[in-house]
Amino acid sequence: MRRVQTAVLAVLAAAALLFGMAAPAAAAPPTPPSAATARSQLAALTTEAEGSSSPYDRDLFPHWSPVSGNCNARETVLRRDGTNVTVGNDCYPTSGSWYSPYDGVTLSSPSQVQIDHMIPLAEAWRSGADTWSTARREDFANDLATAQLWAVSGSSNQSKSDQDPAEWMPTRSAVHCLYARAWVNVKYVWRLSVDSAERSALTSILNRC
Repeated sequence: MRRVQTAVLAVLAAAALLFGMAAPAAAAPPTPPSAATARSQLAALTTEAEGSSSPYDRDLFPHWSPVSGNCNARETVLRRDGTNVTVGNDCYPTSGSWYSPYDGVTLSSPSQVQIDHMIPLAEAWRSGADTWSTARREDFANDLATAQLWAVSGSSNQSKSDQDPAEWMPTRSAVHCLYARAWVNVKYVWRLSVDSAERSALTSILNRC
């Protein structure tokens, strides 16, 4: 079973569907632990070479699963991370704006917004998720309890692809510390490994926070 979402989230989603309410002003993914805690969590992660991407397939991680009412995980993030978001009966946003923290772009249409998995699904596969059950991979792909899901611009999400912080970081340096803290925390919570270059890059970033 996918982990149960908070009662507050469920109430907000239900209210929006019932009354056509706007979501609260722009929020964000759950705040990851401090840099000091992230450094401790990073030290606890297993370091090993990444596994093979074969036979990875995105469909091995069922995603955008139902959360509350008609809202799936993607729609929930669009409501959570947007400003003045209103939704239709199907929970898809009809208006609102979204600030992409990776590149500082403000988007005015939900079709321009993509939901980034902080730990890309392919990266997770290479870091230990290849041994998980489908149910656990579904939990991971729809994780709203950690800073795993982010509403960002399509261009930044596509630029990131499945790269780790040794290979890609957001163009906005102001978000680098938060990004590294989130990356480490998600890997720590889900007990995924890091490779040596990834660990070095994260250590360097966190030491500057």
